[in-house]
Amino acid sequence: MARRSVDALLRAGVTHVVGIPDNTSGPLFDTVQRHATIRLITVTREGEAFALASGLWLGGATPLVVIQNTGLLEAGDAIRGTAHRMGAPVPFIVTGRGYAKMERAGVTRDAERTRELLTRPDVDSTALFTEPTLDAWGIPWGRCSGEDDMVEALGDLISDAATGLRPTALIVTRGFD
Repeated sequence: MARRSVDALLRAGVTHVVGIPDNTSGPLFDTVQRHATIRLITVTREGEAFALASGLWLGGATPLVVIQNTGLLEAGDAIRGTAHRMGAPVPFIVTGRGYAKMERAGVTRDAERTRELLTRPDVDSTALFTEPTLDAWGIPWGRCSGEDDMVEALGDLISDAATGLRPTALIVTRGFD
């Protein structure tokens, strides 16, 4: 159950959660769907999530985007052309597909992205591209994994986006509580 996470979003003033659920974020989406105050908007593509969230922000709402890291790669132009360009302080959660697989394979996040590494069947290359992609796009990001405090990480994410007046990401590689 993701009740504590949703309570943290409510305390931070989040009005809408926009995105596409996956295995990691599914419990969060389920809990938001039943919430009386926060509205859930599911989309068909991740780029659509950023366009909708930017429009919601323009209208005075406080949206949060939730996508998987594979979808982050799909959403690049919407992040650049809409959220960045508008200066929309859209906080977003990127669930980290492939990180556990990388760890089991003994591959670190700073491993050189060689052809051999990127084609290994025991490595999901999405995890290798997540952080460098956020860096290349000028998006500040943090991480919540293992025993990190999810409630604190969510509060920091939303605060950092509002303070920086730009999209800000939190890579989540653990379940929501």
